[in-house]
Amino acid sequence: MARATDPRTGPARYRALLERLEAWFARARAEHPGVIPCAGGCSACCHGPFDVSVADAELLREAVRRLPPAERAAVDARARAVAARIRALEPGWAAPYDLAALGDARFDRLAESLAAEPCPLLDESGRCRVYADRPLVCRLTGLGMVTPAGRVIENPCPIQQDFPEYAALPPQPFDLEDLEVEEWEALQSAARRLFGNAGYIDYETTIAMVIVALGEETGVTHP
Repeated sequence: MARATDPRTGPARYRALLERLEAWFARARAEHPGVIPCAGGCSACCHGPFDVSVADAELLREAVRRLPPAERAAVDARARAVAARIRALEPGWAAPYDLAALGDARFDRLAESLAAEPCPLLDESGRCRVYADRPLVCRLTGLGMVTPAGRVIENPCPIQQDFPEYAALPPQPFDLEDLEVEEWEALQSAARRLFGNAGYIDYETTIAMVIVALGEETGVTHP
């Protein structure tokens, strides 16, 4: 991932897609006041490595670059610590840290081994340092979803059993199929910008490795 983002063709379109999910979540919160505990500052689902897309990686790179130096140093150090644990389990995994190189079974074992590892983007209080730029998968956690095509995505919140009204909420309607059409184009654009090749449209990695790759590329590392 050695290519800079062109400000004229940056991830603004993808960010707009993510904001559609934000609006969906806000509507559900307004319709069910006081029921949905999921919000910035809750880090129950922010543990273990999980897959993020090439468009998410681009957005995260921009967000990490904008952090104040001290915060970026802390994020980089935490990401490198997680990366060290990942490399101990998968020593052959190398840049650009594409999850396709591991395959589903190996990544599942990795995720299980590191399930308790906090996301490197969390601060000391458990708040996400780049909450406004968090990946799509983070925004799909906290509510169940039902799409016009009848797909049901269950709420994966790990603490919903502590909130009976919240756990009982039915899946909320959202046109995910329409979003996915536009997401495909955003992924192609991000792949071209990061790799110079739209063939990386299916590229997925982890948040820790996005940060580590950025540090390796820019020389920003800290003891």
